[in-house]
Amino acid sequence: MPNRTPDAQSTARVTRTGAGLAASLALAAVLTAAAVPAQAHTPPGDRHGRPSAASCRGQGVDPDAKIRYETDMVIDAPLSTIWKLQTDVEGWPSWQPPVLSAERLDAGKPRKGSRFHWTTPVPATPTTPATTLGITSTVRQIKDKKCVLWTGPAIGEGLTIDRGVHLWTFTKVKGGVRVHTEETWTGEQVEADVALSTQYLGMGLEAWLRDLKSAAETR
Repeated sequence: MPNRTPDAQSTARVTRTGAGLAASLALAAVLTAAAVPAQAHTPPGDRHGRPSAASCRGQGVDPDAKIRYETDMVIDAPLSTIWKLQTDVEGWPSWQPPVLSAERLDAGKPRKGSRFHWTTPVPATPTTPATTLGITSTVRQIKDKKCVLWTGPAIGEGLTIDRGVHLWTFTKVKGGVRVHTEETWTGEQVEADVALSTQYLGMGLEAWLRDLKSAAETR
């Protein structure tokens, strides 16, 4: 993953209260120097466990998840370009180095119930081995050029994230489009070290946003 400096308008918030997520580039980002400096984030617990107000058609991430991260970034590109990059799952490997493969499991325009499978490598941690995660995601809610919410397990040799919930929202603002994302994880292995898992999740989401920004602004 390229080591790009986070956008100045990017903000991040972390909280440790709750339970639930799986499908993300979170752990994969550790393979590179894409980490965001710790001081860029609000310390865990500062949001006092309040669930995020963000949602897609009334649905959001798991409010009870112990592992949770949210962040956003303004991208100076047309909303249509950003939306196409994000929802064209099979195109992810062309602009996201951590995505090894990605395929739709159904045909047609992405819709509620659409499923896709993708893979991403993850490094060894003090408690889990290096492996490749296979992630099968199901779209739970989607609104054209507004939001998308998907969930699913991530399974690799020696590592499983039981359930992931990943939300994206897209809002036109001065200077471009504010892309907001948040994700929660649940699972015995990742919950064994909530702080470390939250750190990896955050690194992955920040890297995903930077890759999306780079791809959208150069098209």
